[in-house]
Amino acid sequence: MATIKQVAQAAGVSFTTVSHVLNNTRPVSDEARRAVLAAAEQLHYVPSALARSLRSRSTGTIGLIIPNNTNPYFSEVARGIEDSCYAAGYSVILCNSDDDPVKQRDYLNVLLTKRCDGLILSALADSDGELLRKMKVPAVLLDRAPSDLSIDAVAVDNRAGGVLAARHLLGLGRRRLACIAGPREVSISNDRIAGVRSAMADAGVALADALCRHSDFTSAGGYAAALDLLALPPDQRPDALFCCNDLMAFGALRAAAERGIAVPGELAVVGFDDIDLASFVHPALSSVAQNTRELGRITAACLLARIADPALPRQQRSIAPELHVRGSSAAVTLSSSAPTSSPATELMGMTS
Repeated sequence: MATIKQVAQAAGVSFTTVSHVLNNTRPVSDEARRAVLAAAEQLHYVPSALARSLRSRSTGTIGLIIPNNTNPYFSEVARGIEDSCYAAGYSVILCNSDDDPVKQRDYLNVLLTKRCDGLILSALADSDGELLRKMKVPAVLLDRAPSDLSIDAVAVDNRAGGVLAARHLLGLGRRRLACIAGPREVSISNDRIAGVRSAMADAGVALADALCRHSDFTSAGGYAAALDLLALPPDQRPDALFCCNDLMAFGALRAAAERGIAVPGELAVVGFDDIDLASFVHPALSSVAQNTRELGRITAACLLARIADPALPRQQRSIAPELHVRGSSAAVTLSSSAPTSSPATELMGMTS
């Protein structure tokens, strides 16, 4: 890669003349300007981003840490973030933490070392929050935001989403609701289950502890948890299942198919996130929608506003979810002995 000194030698001018031409910092004769630009083109000179960042105190980069970009929810949100940041002239550096606090801290340190103009983080430990405040880096917490950290945050109203799912299932006449939740320590999952419990309590129905399972946010995890629930005796087996994300719901649909349990005839299933694939399983998955692209756009806009004005008051954005009802929880006559829908089949290539 050519250097600015090599451009100066080829153009027959001084190093400072090349700098003034390329950065437009001082008038230069037309002849010298033409010589510099011709030499730069001939040598394929690319200005140093590091040098420019030192002068402007801006790198034009945004750091994004998410748990796993193979989860379609996070990949769709990341795309919304990237589109918005690119339109504003920023590049996005994507890091996967795998929900590992140590790995996330390592990536956070890397992004701080690279002097990113701002950071978007899907989860944050209290100690990392202290580090961000100390470094004075604009940051936004996405999806999982501890309320005691004075950092901008954008998230869907997870409790409200759980309420929507439970009210829908109860409205179908289902009473033995079961839940497949995420890891116990993940707040968004706990909030969704709290919403289910609240809606059921309002309807005079309790969520039985025996009908709750915890898993990771994967199809394999949902599959294993659903097999366990569906192995209960018929009079104890759930007639409705709420999964805390769509991937776990996909696994549950496969489990139901393997056990010959008709969906939605014998078991209504609702997921959370409403990723694009939710419409392409059979039966199509009912899901609490977060509008992932819009969530990414709002998160990026929040960070860009913070970068432009660090003195802004703290921004807290809570986005209302919507329930999209499809075939997996369609209304059926529960007393009918005949299946109203073919059992779920495997999602394309996404088997456990």
